[in-house]
Amino acid sequence: MMVRKTFSAAGAVAVGPYSHAVESGDLIFLSGQTPIDSETGILVEGDITNQTEQCFKNLFNVLEAAGLTHDDVEKVNVFLTDMGNFAAMNAVYSKHFSSPYPARTTIGVAALPLGAQVEIEMIARRR
Repeated sequence: MMVRKTFSAAGAVAVGPYSHAVESGDLIFLSGQTPIDSETGILVEGDITNQTEQCFKNLFNVLEAAGLTHDDVEKVNVFLTDMGNFAAMNAVYSKHFSSPYPARTTIGVAALPLGAQVEIEMIARRR
């Protein structure tokens, strides 16, 4: 039986029975992170800008736990409860990546855990 190789980060939160990240070959699949402050365990207050920044903080903590950085990210999936927040989310997103950007999908959803406005997941590659 093959044991699943997982990563956990002190600076990220799991609100269910899942790992922060799972390695498969040279790919690392990061679970979606909502804007929960890992120190308080509470959803951050504020607008989509604050919430998106917290998602990235959590995700980059998971990347670091796996020995990776934002430069190793190949694919990003963003889930928004209000597509009216697309431009503001993009403004934050563009601060965390540079060209050539990872592939990305942004999906409008009816609701997210704990009333979050945004959730972001990533796939990274170990080089």
